[in-house]
Amino acid sequence: MVTRSHPMAYDKAYFDKWYRNRQHQVRTPAQIRRIVTFTVAAAEYVLDRPIRSVLDVGAGEGHWQPILSAMRPNLRYVGVEPSEYAVARFGTRRGLRRGSVETLEQLELHAEHPEGFDLVVCCGVLNYVPTRSLGNALEQLVLHTSGVAWLELFTKHDEIEGDVAALRPRTAAWYRERFGNAGFVPCGLHLYAPQDRAAGLTALETCATA
Repeated sequence: MVTRSHPMAYDKAYFDKWYRNRQHQVRTPAQIRRIVTFTVAAAEYVLDRPIRSVLDVGAGEGHWQPILSAMRPNLRYVGVEPSEYAVARFGTRRGLRRGSVETLEQLELHAEHPEGFDLVVCCGVLNYVPTRSLGNALEQLVLHTSGVAWLELFTKHDEIEGDVAALRPRTAAWYRERFGNAGFVPCGLHLYAPQDRAAGLTALETCATA
């Protein structure tokens, strides 16, 4: 399993090490492409139409954006990233803006996109959010999800590769409780649907235990 940490800022050296150095990189470009293809297919399965919008929280250098743009040329992509370096270098080209999952509410994205986003992505970030902030962060992600969310995170029992210095060890049961309290229904493979969307799915299309 792979993840990246959640410090206050990421510089060029950080991205060079974890995304371009073959000795340390957490994912290859081919692996990223497979994940993007999978999440798009999952969202379109649930929505029964091509996706039109993506919110990527903790977007890094916006690696998902060119892949998504090639797949769905008219798609609206919003990337949120705390790294001053990444936003300065790739912000205009890839649709990045400064922020984090903890400050999502301050960006007022709901005013810009009241209908929400067909696909919300938060990859390898939630492991590092303090407990006091996680509930609100999840509620904000639910608020912005009109289709499905791909929320990749790992538990204290997973074998993790990457920058794990600030990893917060938590159990799967702990996360499931917080996700449920926020209004997310698990669908497997890091996919979650907000309760109103999950209401239209069949019993075995979700991992909910009723």
